[in-house]
Amino acid sequence: MAVRRAAGAAAAAAALLAAALLVAACGFHLQGRASLPALVKTPYLEAPDRQSDFVRSLLHALLANGAQPMQDKAHASVVVSVLRDNVTRRVLSVSALNQPNEYEVTYTVSFSVTAGDKELLPAQELSATRTYSFDERLLLAKEHEEEILRADMAHDLADMVMRRLSSL
Repeated sequence: MAVRRAAGAAAAAAALLAAALLVAACGFHLQGRASLPALVKTPYLEAPDRQSDFVRSLLHALLANGAQPMQDKAHASVVVSVLRDNVTRRVLSVSALNQPNEYEVTYTVSFSVTAGDKELLPAQELSATRTYSFDERLLLAKEHEEEILRADMAHDLADMVMRRLSSL
């Protein structure tokens, strides 16, 4: 009986080790942290609007992943240029009284990465889209919901950029 238990525990440990090795071999890592190459550790972030949701999310993500964003372009190892940072909203459906029932919010960013005269990542466009229902009687709450969706999309887009930066 004790031999069976020991053999079962050994088999379970071997299966767990094999699963861990398979996950590690495919490059899997937990979301939230992207290991940045040394080249990207001191970036300069160039953006027309440094207070946008996306730029603030990207700066936060850079700091969280060990980068030290530079204040001066000349001292930076790479320049991350935000070429476009745009949020649009359109009506998806209307009521019988021609009042909006549902909106679609799209957050679009375009960026490129350069190191001196060398282009590391050409201009790339990323976008995220969310929909939400609208009720005129809940106007303040729905405006707040849209703000939350914008911040969430900005965070998602910043994560996408971080994954691209980690692949350099």
